[in-house]
Amino acid sequence: MTYLFLVIGFLLLIKGADLFVKGASHIATALRVSPLLIGLTIVAFGTSSPEATVSIVAALEGTAGVAVGNVVGSNIFNITFVIGLTALIAPLRVESETIRKEIPFTLLAGIALLIVISDQALYALNESVISRSDGLILLLFFAVFLYYIFEVARKNRTTAAAETQESSSSWTKNILLTLGGLAAIIFGGDLVVNSATDIAVTFGMSETLVGLTIVAVGTSLPELITSITAAIKKESEIAVGNIVGSNIFNIFFVLGTASVVAPLAVDASMFIDVIIMLTLTIVLLIFSRTKFQVGRTEGLILAGAYIVYMVYIILRN
Repeated sequence: MTYLFLVIGFLLLIKGADLFVKGASHIATALRVSPLLIGLTIVAFGTSSPEATVSIVAALEGTAGVAVGNVVGSNIFNITFVIGLTALIAPLRVESETIRKEIPFTLLAGIALLIVISDQALYALNESVISRSDGLILLLFFAVFLYYIFEVARKNRTTAAAETQESSSSWTKNILLTLGGLAAIIFGGDLVVNSATDIAVTFGMSETLVGLTIVAVGTSLPELITSITAAIKKESEIAVGNIVGSNIFNIFFVLGTASVVAPLAVDASMFIDVIIMLTLTIVLLIFSRTKFQVGRTEGLILAGAYIVYMVYIILRN
């Protein structure tokens, strides 16, 4: 029964994120908000909302290993498997702005996370904790990132969105879609955390391992589906930017909010996972600079790196 609840939870997260993005995007379009701003904020929030919900629920329920492992595992999955698989379908064009600003910002997010989980090394404490003050610092970085994307959107404002007129029935439908999607995300997130924790106890797995594997892959399915769809539609140039934005969102907003809700104790092994995440981000930056694209060979390397990482963390446990 636990496995059934886990599957139902993931289905609710995926469908909820899809409904939320559709409803919120239509509302934003009707309000004549720049399409670029919609992509950078609403879509990024929508695809990352499963991670946010799972980590915040996990923090509230005292399963910090799931909360932290979910974010780090999702980011590694996004950089390696999602981008790798998408590049195998169609080479990914990478915008120069993404190379110069957004990927370095992802590196900054990873470095900030590495610092806040280094209590044992820096202060010789018994355990590392992402405290409420650490969470506030992460949220401050997130505010800086939001300011950046609003500036980008302002400079690239278009009038395309100004041409649609929404009827009152469309407004009602879009509001219901948005609220229904949000409700599905919250309920699904609760099911995923409870089911994954039960599975961890049954098999003697650590909360951190469950967060890094089952939960991380499950909550990253919206990004995977979005990126594959973009590749099939020959719009794969947006995939890297979307994944990079999602990773920034996961660290600064998701972990920031979760740790403000409740301080998060961090497993000592997570230090290595964060260093792996940083290393893979640097690899992505190097790949992106070659002809401003991630090709099929590079995609194969990234996808293979995720398989190697999965074997490593399962053997480590």
